[in-house]
Amino acid sequence: MSRSAPVLRFGHPRVDAWPVCASSGRGIVDQAERSAVNRVELAELSDTDEGTPVPQERPAPAWLVQVPYILVLSALAAGIVIVAAAYFKRGPAVIAGALLLASAFRAFLPDAWIGMLAVRRRWIDVATLATMAVLLIVLAWVAPQLSS
Repeated sequence: MSRSAPVLRFGHPRVDAWPVCASSGRGIVDQAERSAVNRVELAELSDTDEGTPVPQERPAPAWLVQVPYILVLSALAAGIVIVAAAYFKRGPAVIAGALLLASAFRAFLPDAWIGMLAVRRRWIDVATLATMAVLLIVLAWVAPQLSS
C-alpha cells in the first residue's frame, strides 16, 4: 500500500512527503532529487494563471554589498596614516570613529547589506566593535601628544 504525495495549492505535490526516492528506491528522498524537483516547481509557480510571468526582484550587485566594509576600511587606513604621521591623539580617535561606524552599520543595516562586516551574531559584533572604539577613545584621551 503506497501513499500518494500530499497536494499543495495549484496541484503541486510536496516533495518532502514522498515516501520513496524515485532514483534509489530507498525510503527517504535524497537532497539532490528534492532540490531538483523543487526548482521545477518554483519555475512552474513563477507564472500566474494567465501565463504572464510574475515580476522577479533583482538582487543587488555583489560589489554594492561591500560598500559599508570599504568605507570602514578607508577610515581605518586614514587613522593608521594619521598615527604614522606622529599624531597619537588624532589617529586612534579616527580609528575609533571607524569602529563606531562599523558598529552602527552592523546594528542598523540588514544582514544582506553588510557583506564582510558580518562575522558573528549581530549583538556580538556590535558589542565588540563598540567596546574597542571606547577603549581607543580612552587611549587617545590619555596618550600624550608627542609632536609639537
